[in-house]
Amino acid sequence: MPNNNPAHIVLKNVRLSYAHLDKPYTGPTGTQDPKYTATILVPKSDPRNKQMIDSAIAAAAQRAQERYGKGFPAQPKVSVHDGDGVRPSDNQPFGDECKGMWVFTASSKQQPDIRDEYGQKLLDMSQIYSGVWAHVGITFFGYNAPQNKGIGVGIETVMKARDDEPLGGGRASADDDFADIIQQNAAPATTPQTAYAQPPAPASQTIVGYDPNTFAPIYG
Repeated sequence: MPNNNPAHIVLKNVRLSYAHLDKPYTGPTGTQDPKYTATILVPKSDPRNKQMIDSAIAAAAQRAQERYGKGFPAQPKVSVHDGDGVRPSDNQPFGDECKGMWVFTASSKQQPDIRDEYGQKLLDMSQIYSGVWAHVGITFFGYNAPQNKGIGVGIETVMKARDDEPLGGGRASADDDFADIIQQNAAPATTPQTAYAQPPAPASQTIVGYDPNTFAPIYG
């Protein structure tokens, strides 16, 4: 059944960064509530992406204002950032992978429904990594803690789109690291030789011994 929540949208062909979707993540210090989480990099090249995001944020803000009343700000904090700008946490530029992107983090206490390129349930979670391109179903929502009010993002569905260079360097490959050693240690290809190959015994005869000098069989 389609999701008719106006705060729920599907963004296609986005890139995942800091992907922790195989198991709950407790943050860099290990003290946060465990959640499945990923940073979503949304290309600016398609203006419809930002239009959908803005519409979903507006729907989430309206629902939060109806729920929380005047306690919820008219202009809530929204954690969707311009990847060509600076990070609000430290006022430093975003990484190169964020250039030309809208950037936000989406999370969930429940593992998202994750599919492969063909729509089948993804069994190999190594296929969803930081750097992969995917389609994501996300829902914006209002939160109204006493000292922290704004619009958050929940991640509900993920479908792999295509592979790309892993962000952060990815894991090293032994084939790459040790290519020269593997090549050096490779045994030369040879054709096995049979020592002292002997002709077959004549019909109706048997070998009764061997010549001590040539090792040729003696038939009797």
